Amino acid sequence: MLLRHLRYLLAVADHGGFTRAAEALHVSQPTLSQQIRQLEESLGVNLFDRTSRSVKPTDAGEAYIECARRVLVELEAGKRALHDVKDLSRGSLRLAMTPTFMAYLVGPLVRDYVVRFPGIRLQIFELSMDDIEAGLADDSLDIAIAFTPVRNPEIECIPAFVETLGIMVGREHPLYDSTSVLTPRDIAQLDFALLGPDFITRLSIDEYFRQHGITPKVQIEVNSVSTLLEVMRHAPIATMLPEAIATQDRALCRLAVQSEAPQRGAALLRRKNNYHSAAAVAFLELVLSWEQPSP
Repeated sequence: MLLRHLRYLLAVADHGGFTRAAEALHVSQPTLSQQIRQLEESLGVNLFDRTSRSVKPTDAGEAYIECARRVLVELEAGKRALHDVKDLSRGSLRLAMTPTFMAYLVGPLVRDYVVRFPGIRLQIFELSMDDIEAGLADDSLDIAIAFTPVRNPEIECIPAFVETLGIMVGREHPLYDSTSVLTPRDIAQLDFALLGPDFITRLSIDEYFRQHGITPKVQIEVNSVSTLLEVMRHAPIATMLPEAIATQDRALCRLAVQSEAPQRGAALLRRKNNYHSAAAVAFLELVLSWEQPSP
């Protein structure tokens, strides 16, 4: 059995048939079929059910495909280990963050990292929690900053810091310069622009409102943090986001509230029992020693 057989096997499984898999691999269909037959003969089992219109893995095929995926992930990690440079004079880092972290955390962190390690090539991805977990599991990401807990037991969570959410307004809002402390009743009178229900941040916001008996007047929902910040610049409306986002540069003012602000744990995520490059370890150490900017 060769490594090529495993790649061909996964291509057929992922594309649901030999024709599309052959096109993706840039080989002829007879060649691909022959290679899969060779693999099946060496294993003594049928890996695919070819009796229906679509090609589906057999039970044995499902089990073997899962193992094959893990093997290829480990081999890719080994390849990166061979190219890793311990003195950090060169290398690469594939970093992901959830959207709200991109709004205030990625800039200062990357600034400090690049100053220390200018030879490292960075790839930065804004992803949902589901996509982050998938990327860490299949080794397409090295490290991520996101929220806990995670569902995949193969992902290691290293506590990094606590993030506090706050109610804030822009310059166009009449409360922009206010020093008043808002009660839950006051908050219920505000018009809000919030991130959509698909965001983990929105889940924390909704829980905060529920705990304090507030039925918010949600006038606007958006599907990106950058869009929400643009709305805040021009509309007399309130929102709830991480306190660190409320800066003078963004012309956002965090309002004082009577009720305790919601907090949530942020963590560094990486795949357990995996090779961790020097660049990834250096980033982890930077985050753990880094002081967040004050709001």
